[in-house]
Amino acid sequence: MTESATPRPWYRRMRPRRPNEPHRSATPLELFFDLCFVVAVTQAAGELHDALVAGRPGHAMLSYLTVFFAIWWAWTNFTWFSSAYETDDDVYRVTTLVQIAGALILAAGVPPAFESADFATVTLGYVVMRLATVANWMRAATSDPRHRGTALRYAAGVALVQLGWAVRLLLPTDVGLLSFLLLAVADLLVPVFAERAGMTSWHPRHIAERYGLFTLIVLGYVVLAITVAVQTGVDAGDEGLWPVAVAGTAIVFALWWLYFDRPVGLPARLARGLAWGYGHYFVFAGVAAVGAGVAVAIDRQRHPGQVGALLAGYAVAVPVAVVLLVLWALRILPHRQRVVRVAIPLTAVVVLFTPLSSISVYLVAALLVALVALVSWASTRRTPAGG
Repeated sequence: MTESATPRPWYRRMRPRRPNEPHRSATPLELFFDLCFVVAVTQAAGELHDALVAGRPGHAMLSYLTVFFAIWWAWTNFTWFSSAYETDDDVYRVTTLVQIAGALILAAGVPPAFESADFATVTLGYVVMRLATVANWMRAATSDPRHRGTALRYAAGVALVQLGWAVRLLLPTDVGLLSFLLLAVADLLVPVFAERAGMTSWHPRHIAERYGLFTLIVLGYVVLAITVAVQTGVDAGDEGLWPVAVAGTAIVFALWWLYFDRPVGLPARLARGLAWGYGHYFVFAGVAAVGAGVAVAIDRQRHPGQVGALLAGYAVAVPVAVVLLVLWALRILPHRQRVVRVAIPLTAVVVLFTPLSSISVYLVAALLVALVALVSWASTRRTPAGG
């Protein structure tokens, strides 16, 4: 028995999706997009680990945050556009695949960006992704008269900023950081400028699901990073890495629990949506950095003379604290009991002091496990949000 299906057209008018559309969920194309993007995340976190082990924490963090901005912002723009206008015709699939190709180009440029501050390949990949986004917005402008002004603002804003990124490659290296900050702010302001002409019809539940799914994928990378680091040590005959591996795994499990403890609705308001989207830069970057940090802690266990204890401790503590604080602001603060609202930032502060101990990674794991136990206990109490 065969099923009849409507053939997928090569092109259809890009009409806006309804923000209250029932049963809206991530598509196979969106999931494929996420899986390919995690290649760039893996490259960035891997280079962060190598730079930290080499004893260059300042350079490591600056390079990591710079590269991760390009990864996160391109992913964010695709996700929100797809939520409002996804058509799944052949033309849309091709433009999405072009964006994926840009992500792979960006990933290839991560090592030279870290090693010699050569951002040419990263910029090329980023511009490829963003120009494909311009094509999508121009298509939306021709198909959706109601939001034509918004779509044209997006197209013009994105194209203008991409010109700035290209020109940045010609500037002296001593203005590299300043030019990056200016262009990053310009990129972030494009949605604020465009949506004033009329808010696009993004789907709140779909957006929340997409961010949750990408968080899962990044957590999966962390599990892989821990596994590979432990396997490397075990293959070299070091059997003493299992306690660190257990602690690292407990940290990952706890972060997963805290993020997905309960569904959190995303109000269909622009300010709240932007805060949600922009705040997840620190969630994604922080979670991926946890994987790099645990790998540094494993290297410290294997080669104590080459990796400092304080560096190894902060490599785990700082990203964990950042993730806790951002989750607290985005998902916990508006919805949870007072005990949880106090416990999470307090735990983040205590985590930052754990590197002063020689067993930092174990203390971080213990603190997070205790926090999860508290959150789970609080979930069983049906007290008002302010109680």
